Amino acid sequence: MNLQELQDVCRRVRQDIIIMTNHAGAGHPGGSLSLVETLVGLYFDTMQGIDPKDDKNPDRDRFVLSKGHAAPALYGTLCERGYFDREEFQHFRQLHGILQGHPDVKKCPGVDASTGSLGQGISIAVGMALGARHQGKKLHVYTAIGDGECDEGMVWEASMAAAHYKLDNLTVILDYNGMQIDGTNSEVMSLGNIRAKFEAFGYDIIEVADGNDMTQVLEALHAPACPGKPRLLLMHTLKGKGVSFMEGQVGWHGKAPNAEQTAQALKELEG
Repeated sequence: MNLQELQDVCRRVRQDIIIMTNHAGAGHPGGSLSLVETLVGLYFDTMQGIDPKDDKNPDRDRFVLSKGHAAPALYGTLCERGYFDREEFQHFRQLHGILQGHPDVKKCPGVDASTGSLGQGISIAVGMALGARHQGKKLHVYTAIGDGECDEGMVWEASMAAAHYKLDNLTVILDYNGMQIDGTNSEVMSLGNIRAKFEAFGYDIIEVADGNDMTQVLEALHAPACPGKPRLLLMHTLKGKGVSFMEGQVGWHGKAPNAEQTAQALKELEG
């Protein structure tokens, strides 16, 4: 896909996020919208061996959504990639539906790990990367974490393990939108110099000034590996990206748009 085609996919995924959360009357649009370019870049450009017709290929690259509440962004991306039909969006967060509020590996095609409890997804990803090395597989493991998630000690325990085992087949993507459920990071639990923290834990760091710019995202995803080090992509993003009344507003972390708001958001996302 060329750049314009990738940007068009991002626009459709953002529309799907709004449609899903409105229909369910629940969900997390803010942090889903900020993550779209990362997911589209991964699934349509970067990850190797992924195929909706063979979603259990043992040699495929893996993706773990550690910030599992951003499931609408993942579902929109997987749908665009061909893993299931758009009609499934009508069953988002519904009993017996395949699209649960957080990703469920037993229900949803294309999901590599069940996540939701913050900190556990990055831990799973570290285990996947280590397991792949033991099996002699060349696959790469990607995981997306949130900045609020970095309040969890498991993030740092997993990071110590990643550095200790020199997991250069692991890429951690930090969706750094500056907000979490109860306020800004600085208000709730200041992360301080987050780049310095991750460097101290042994990562090779690539900082992306605008994680909602597809060109910058792709450049970071394709940067040459640093042998013997896990990588962290520090993506500066905008919560609620693409919907004017959601952008930079912490209140849209976990609130669904009503009918009027949905109509406005979809109109804006038409381009």
